[in-house]
Amino acid sequence: MSAPLVPLAVAASNDLHWGEFLPPLVAAVVYLTLYVRRMRTLARERRPVQSWRVASFVAGVGLLVAVQIGPADRLADEVLIVHMVQHIIIGDFCSLLIVLGLTGPVLQPLLQFRFTRPVRTLAHPVLALLVWAVDLYGWHVPLFYQLAIRHDLIHALEHACLLWFGTLLWLALIGPLPKPAWFSGWGRLGYVVSIRLIGAVLGNVLIWSQTVFYPIYKQSDAARGLNPLADQNVAGAVMMIEQSILTLLVFGWLFYRFAIQDEERQALLDLAADRGVELSPARAVRAAQAGSAASERLRERIMNGAAEPEASQEGVGVSTPPSP
Repeated sequence: MSAPLVPLAVAASNDLHWGEFLPPLVAAVVYLTLYVRRMRTLARERRPVQSWRVASFVAGVGLLVAVQIGPADRLADEVLIVHMVQHIIIGDFCSLLIVLGLTGPVLQPLLQFRFTRPVRTLAHPVLALLVWAVDLYGWHVPLFYQLAIRHDLIHALEHACLLWFGTLLWLALIGPLPKPAWFSGWGRLGYVVSIRLIGAVLGNVLIWSQTVFYPIYKQSDAARGLNPLADQNVAGAVMMIEQSILTLLVFGWLFYRFAIQDEERQALLDLAADRGVELSPARAVRAAQAGSAASERLRERIMNGAAEPEASQEGVGVSTPPSP
């Protein structure tokens, strides 16, 4: 829904509208400015953000702008399949790259302001899944979907919602905010399956329906020799295929993390037993799930003859998740 910085002569052309140019560009500048300022602060405090995380965040914001500019964005306004691909990139991949760029220290300021403090609550797996599902289905209601096509600012809002609620969805799964005790192992697998099922219902409706839900595409499809119903059916198929591939990849990553975390949990328990330090299996699990930094802190305490205090393991502040 936007356009890149271009010469004024091009910007003045009839093909470019300020309503679609400004929102994604302004958003990208805000995201990157806040992120860079936080990085500099953490660097001064000798808590630098890993370079791969910085690259991931920048790539996510860059991709967000790239899919909303110029001919690609205008084609998305005229062909449902292209619009579906655009939404998939924004809601699934841009949000994932952005979340991979976040750590506990990076997010910490957000939890101190009244306006952004609810992020901690909304990133709870149940709430994140709920608001994501409402957002996904809400914007695919024909009335709202077609309003977004007709009005640039509503379209910008639609894309912003896809990004924000997609980010919450990934934050709940792999982000650095504290997770509920039940959200490990089968809890995470169930979360991914739920996402897949919610998306599959919408995808199947688009694939098998014999009714054109978005007549706004009829004229533009006809101009390209496309059947509006076929355009809609293929868009649903694209959604299903992408979700299937992404689900398989996430499952593979989760099983890999389970194996690594189980190995780390057992290593901590063995070390505690060798040193004669009392360490409950639950505390070892929490340390393993929190990542290498938390495991190393607990290991150092065990070596010094004392396990880490219980309070420090239970969702106090934010923690940095294990690297995927």
